[in-house]
Amino acid sequence: MSAFHEVSLPLPFALGASGGPERRVDIVTLGSGREARNTPWAHGRRRYDIGGAARTLDELHDLLAFFEARRGKLHGFRFRDPFDCKSCAPSAAPAPDDQQIGLGDGETSAFQLIKAYGDYARAISKPVEGSVRVAVDGAELDAGAFSVSSITGVVTLAAAPSADAVITAGFLFDTPVRFDIDRLELSLDGFGAGRALSAPLVEILL
Repeated sequence: MSAFHEVSLPLPFALGASGGPERRVDIVTLGSGREARNTPWAHGRRRYDIGGAARTLDELHDLLAFFEARRGKLHGFRFRDPFDCKSCAPSAAPAPDDQQIGLGDGETSAFQLIKAYGDYARAISKPVEGSVRVAVDGAELDAGAFSVSSITGVVTLAAAPSADAVITAGFLFDTPVRFDIDRLELSLDGFGAGRALSAPLVEILL
């Protein structure tokens, strides 16, 4: 049975990754030459290739071991997207007012972490443990005033915020992915050196 393993791909492989988000858009060209465009996807899906990150035999051994432990495509895992892994810009440090995650109503105390891209909001389900900072109406909360699930990305406040209070958060996060190949092909390029011909990953929408 497939499952999600709460383990991270070793960081050196993430640093050598290529890839990014994809969107599916269906386009129909009308008789007038105009286009009708529609998407069946409510959310984007990210794809990566980490094959170019492994250069030594030791690195290839680590990649092979990680692939085997996940049983190829069967089990998902956490991946630190080098292009998009913060609630803020890549060069900045996460701050408690980076992203608005909810408005208080006097009753609700649990809020899903999200990251906004313009008018599109992406749910963040795999925050990095210990990285989340939370504020209510601009005042940062002490660590004991909230808890965060690193498995679901849900923030639970010790007390429900008052009506119309703005809840914000800053954080680091991983992307849930799986391997998108059944066979890992490795190539020996020289003494102690080699490469993976391709090692594609695809985001899992949880």
